[in-house]
Amino acid sequence: MIIILTVLAYFFILLLLSRLTARHADNDTFYRANRRSPWYMVAFGMVGASISGVTFVSVPGMVEYTDMTYMQTCLGFIIGYFLVALVLLPVYYKLNLTTIYSYLRQRLGMRSYKTGAAFFLLSKMTGAAVRFYVVCIILQKFVLDEVGVPFPVTVVAMVALIWLYTRRGGIKTLVWTDSFQTICMFAALILIFFHVMRELDLNVSEAVAAIAHDGHSRMFVFDDWLSRQNFWKQFLSGIFIVIVMTGLDQDMMQKNLTCKNLRDAQKDMCAYSFAFVPANLLFMCLGVLLLQLARQQGVAVPSSGDELLPLFAASGRLGNIVVVFFTIGIVAASFSSADSALTSLTTSYCVDIRGREGDEGLRKRAHVMMAVVFILFILAFRVLNSTSVIDAIYIMCSYTYGPLLGLFAYGLLTHRGVNDRTVPYVAVASPLICYATDRVVEAATGYRFGYEMLMINGLLTFAGLWIGSLGSPSAHSGHEGTAS
Repeated sequence: MIIILTVLAYFFILLLLSRLTARHADNDTFYRANRRSPWYMVAFGMVGASISGVTFVSVPGMVEYTDMTYMQTCLGFIIGYFLVALVLLPVYYKLNLTTIYSYLRQRLGMRSYKTGAAFFLLSKMTGAAVRFYVVCIILQKFVLDEVGVPFPVTVVAMVALIWLYTRRGGIKTLVWTDSFQTICMFAALILIFFHVMRELDLNVSEAVAAIAHDGHSRMFVFDDWLSRQNFWKQFLSGIFIVIVMTGLDQDMMQKNLTCKNLRDAQKDMCAYSFAFVPANLLFMCLGVLLLQLARQQGVAVPSSGDELLPLFAASGRLGNIVVVFFTIGIVAASFSSADSALTSLTTSYCVDIRGREGDEGLRKRAHVMMAVVFILFILAFRVLNSTSVIDAIYIMCSYTYGPLLGLFAYGLLTHRGVNDRTVPYVAVASPLICYATDRVVEAATGYRFGYEMLMINGLLTFAGLWIGSLGSPSAHSGHEGTAS
């Protein structure tokens, strides 16, 4: 019961923040927060928004199989964020965009614009629903089953609460609730960390030494070029992951576009780019200590890395107070990503697909519709109940970002037009070719492509746009349309 009361108190604070920030809200408030967000609030909240509930439970478990090599990707994130701040943000602010895909309409044409928005909607709805589903399953298994709450009730209640506190203020509300959720998430993480140290009878300096001398503390792999953990593969992939999954993702960019001006937005992005190295390092250090605790107590390490943190933090092994911390942390992490996903899906649907940015009635109906679809997706994953299906959806989402990379790269790096009619076909063909290539290479050599497939996918889309534009009298001039 204390867990339920804690979560309800948490939601009460979110609703209070929503009420305070949504006064006199209109569509401009919902979509762009009237372009008045303090850059430091956006930066702080973006740290939590970028760390989903899946990340909260997955990163500590990574160390069992890949050590701390994920830090190589995190180092690439820093470069990626600076590139987004210096290259993409000036374009978005110059054109005064509400959604970033409006750029494609001006530069490449209407079908290119609709294609980019459609790929975002598909990727974000499936990806966000899967992430939220995984979090709901963990909460259900370790917390809510004990108090008799059915899974459908859990899903409907949690999505309904997200809808409730985002329905009026939209992105303006999220700037403030994300900051609160970031505080809760890191407070929970640090408190769990210290409880694990206490169980191991370590002080801070002893814990640092224990982590440094552990075999799982390895961070860099320079000697194995075939390994998916090779430094350059991970580092370069980290750069492109940020460019695509932040710079070309309406969900991640919408809050950055609420700053007062370009300079503030750049300060915001460059500031929070440095937060991901210490944040993820803390998650992985916790993972190392949890593995040591498992060995000390003779506890079998779960086969799935996602279950390592819940095994200790949600089962009561570290005490009921840690269960409360874990619940708050995972709810904060999952809600800070799910609420912005729901808001950005509503924004893109109204502005990009329907072309009716000023229609407040449509926006309200669309927000309800996206919440309902979100619930249906999550419940469908529960019915499928197959890890292989969930993995396939994650793979699909990673592939669908490639065409966005290719479209924006073509628009920014060339002055050529495109054959706008062929763009949807190129965008669909590129990930299909990548998938087929991955299967053939695996069958022939046993090698599986990792994050580098994103770059290959984008390159194929870029090449397809280039080839399709050769000698085409119908190539778009790249100057039509107006910013949304």
